[in-house]
Amino acid sequence: MSALLLQSGYNAALVAVGAALLGIAAGSGGAFLFLRKRALVSDAVAHATLPGVGLAFMVMVALGGDGRNLLGLLLGSALSASLGLLIVEWITRRTRLAEDAAIGAVLSVFFGFGIVLLTVIQTMSRGKQAGLEGFLLGSTAGMLFQDAVIIAIGGAGAIATIVLLRRPMTLVAFDAEFAAASGVSVRTIDLAMMLLVMAVTVVGLKVVGLVLVVAMLIIPSVTARFWTDRTDRLVGIAGLVGGASGYVGAAFSASAPHLPTGPIIVLVCFALFLASLLVAPVRGVLAALLRRRRFQVLVHRRQGLLSLAHGEPIFDPLTLAVLRRSGLIRRDGVPTEAGRAQSAKVLRDERRWDIARQIYQDDAVSGRYDGLTPIETVLTRDEIAEIDRRIGSPSVVGGAA
Repeated sequence: MSALLLQSGYNAALVAVGAALLGIAAGSGGAFLFLRKRALVSDAVAHATLPGVGLAFMVMVALGGDGRNLLGLLLGSALSASLGLLIVEWITRRTRLAEDAAIGAVLSVFFGFGIVLLTVIQTMSRGKQAGLEGFLLGSTAGMLFQDAVIIAIGGAGAIATIVLLRRPMTLVAFDAEFAAASGVSVRTIDLAMMLLVMAVTVVGLKVVGLVLVVAMLIIPSVTARFWTDRTDRLVGIAGLVGGASGYVGAAFSASAPHLPTGPIIVLVCFALFLASLLVAPVRGVLAALLRRRRFQVLVHRRQGLLSLAHGEPIFDPLTLAVLRRSGLIRRDGVPTEAGRAQSAKVLRDERRWDIARQIYQDDAVSGRYDGLTPIETVLTRDEIAEIDRRIGSPSVVGGAA
């Protein structure tokens, strides 16, 4: 609890704030990739950073340093990720290979080359190799003050970029052709998205590692999709989910130093995703089950009322239970007054819909008939009265026959 309240030390508090800023940037930035249907690009970017880390370490050691300067390692990873992005774009534009095939080739080759470099680095007699593998899964245990500052500044810069470019990125994400017709350079905005993802990936290497940073780019936006259909809200919710995951995960890691930071952050993010999957009010599993149950009850109620109207016996236990709970039949199966009135109305509405289809011959009207939609929500009172006149019975609108 003390870590959540930023009371576990200055450095732990700075790491938590930096991880929160990184989570906000990753969640909101990844939302545009999610909307653009290019989520796999983040995977290629993440894996392409590893050779840059290894080469930057070697260069800094050759120049007389210890090789673990975070700024130098991040610069090397940024250059390597940029090269990976350029190769993916070149393959996609100049060959017949699809983007996913290019991504698969680039991420596997770059990652394999990076692993080879890390193996070579472990055999070097100079430099401080210990902990360098933390860039794979993330590690904040040995993070210095200046490292946390770099992460916080990088996360804040990525958030500022998202705020400035959110409108053109939203337009390109939804309709690239319309964006181009409106004067927006689609290629420039796509490049800006990729650079933003690269920046978030590079900054997040120390916190969650290159293997798991992809989760921080994708899971928050997928989680946000359960809660809204609006783009601005989706980006905001994704940023909120990412920020909360980063903050809570870093705080838990500070409370339990032996647990790795990156996996904890990703697990917190997944927990939020799982909760959204279950309890989101429209797209959640529970909401879908409730809708299905309500629909089932409506179907059984209608079929039961039609059976009552035609004097047919009802054998289905669920139909009988629905009619009893609604007060439409007694326990012995005999219709109540309300049951007789409602069954007569259902039968009349069936006849009304038959006449309505003959009159309008319009899919916009007749197509709305599913046996469950009340006719009063589709036609006006005057239209229903005209239909009743053609049937030859007294007009009944919104009540029993």
